[in-house]
Amino acid sequence: MIAWHQLKNTLSNGQVSRRRFLQQASALGVSAAVAGTFASGAGHAASPKPGGRIRVGLAHGSTTDSLDPAIAGENGFMGVLNYANHNHLGDVGNSGVLEPELAESWEGTNGATQWTFKLRKGVEFHNGKTMDAQDVVASINYHRGDDSKSAGKPMLADLAEVKADGPEVVTFTLKAGNADFPYTISEQYFMILASEDGQINWQDRAASGPFVLQEFEPGVRAFFTKNPNYFKEGRPYFDELEMLTIADSAARSNALTTGSVDLIDRVDLKTAHLLAREDNVRLEETEGMLHYTFPMLGDMAPFDNNDVRLALKYALDREKLVQTILYGHGSVGNDHPISKISPHHASHLEQRQYDPDKAKFHLKRAGLDSLSVSIHLADAAFSGAVDAGVLYREHAAKAAIDINVVREPSDGYWSNVWLKKPWCASYWLGRVSTDALLQITYAADAEWNETHFQNQRFNKLLSEARAEFDEAKRREMYFEIQEIIRTDSGQIVPMFGNYVFASSSKLQHGDMRGDRDLDGQKFSERWWFS
Repeated sequence: MIAWHQLKNTLSNGQVSRRRFLQQASALGVSAAVAGTFASGAGHAASPKPGGRIRVGLAHGSTTDSLDPAIAGENGFMGVLNYANHNHLGDVGNSGVLEPELAESWEGTNGATQWTFKLRKGVEFHNGKTMDAQDVVASINYHRGDDSKSAGKPMLADLAEVKADGPEVVTFTLKAGNADFPYTISEQYFMILASEDGQINWQDRAASGPFVLQEFEPGVRAFFTKNPNYFKEGRPYFDELEMLTIADSAARSNALTTGSVDLIDRVDLKTAHLLAREDNVRLEETEGMLHYTFPMLGDMAPFDNNDVRLALKYALDREKLVQTILYGHGSVGNDHPISKISPHHASHLEQRQYDPDKAKFHLKRAGLDSLSVSIHLADAAFSGAVDAGVLYREHAAKAAIDINVVREPSDGYWSNVWLKKPWCASYWLGRVSTDALLQITYAADAEWNETHFQNQRFNKLLSEARAEFDEAKRREMYFEIQEIIRTDSGQIVPMFGNYVFASSSKLQHGDMRGDRDLDGQKFSERWWFS
């Protein structure tokens, strides 16, 4: 029989009628009062209501966090903060398609090397200044300077020039065609701020977002009030937003169940089923682009032999990993990074299965009867990474492969292990733009090419797909790219993880984005209280 928490989710997601919900709740022994209260709250989901303070407890947040767009972190805290405070030229809608935000429209010409953005009129920054093209130029150029340390700078490597063409038009000229450029220039790093004399001053917090930042204590708390002059009519619905860093997962869950916060991210998967049993809690998850990897440096022995790489790919039981490490909150990967929710996902590729005999076959082709290798792991890579390595060792042993699991300190993992050790673990949030994801992690000259992947056919296809406007042709190119990565690279992508979060049952929302946690980290603008 369906459990109470599952039944609550079916009503919230519109899968059963209110009447059927009450009937099934009664069969479960749930009192009419409890079931009726929940049903009444869920019944208002289609009608957003303004008002209230939304309080969210987030797993991440550091004393080194900064409002500087050049070093804006992708962790949960800063991602939520930046989307609450800022806007971008475009915004990814619930369908996963880029929609106009600060830009009213855009057009690419000259083989996708020239992009013209027409700006929305009448957008007001928090300091009262009206947005114009010079603000956009200054905001983008802030990431491009020779001394810039911006994480977004590599994404603008092909940008030759950005200039204002009057107060409401911005023109971007690229060195090479990029049909995905509107997605690129709308990445979270490229927030648009007010400028003066061609420079932005991020310290004065003059952005245009749905909320106005009033207090910010890095690693601890942020507090916002509703932007009374927001250009999106009716939004945001909340009057106030309070963000709290609660690093401990048990403390986050407790804060939600006691009513100290209304929403938490990164629910502990081991205890998620217990949290879901709480009467006033809704456990939710979205299938997205988050994926976990075991990258091998393909230019270092023994990983410079593709048969060794293939042997290791066949020596892993992915289903066991999903069930044991993710507790079922995810799906198996197929050794490429393109999620099932992407329109470019190559679903026709045969799913790689655990096959010790095939692993032995590839070892033999590499001239080996057995293999002994070390993998360097810490849970800083992803929660459960070390346990995943131990499981991997058990699976690989049946293929005459001995994996030595080296436990590394979590502190300093990303600076001392990742991109340094021949074999380790990593994770990626993904990108809505397929090109951006592939450029960042697989292109030959990418700073974060975590397998040192070098494949001429791949790089040629990546360049051609980037400039191709015909979506059918681009899709075919991306299909071949996924097969190349799956077959030839040193990348093992064993699983994709769902975003699992929990909220008070009084919180309501429409369809959610899956590219990032918490509705694309934009819940503060899109959700409301019943």
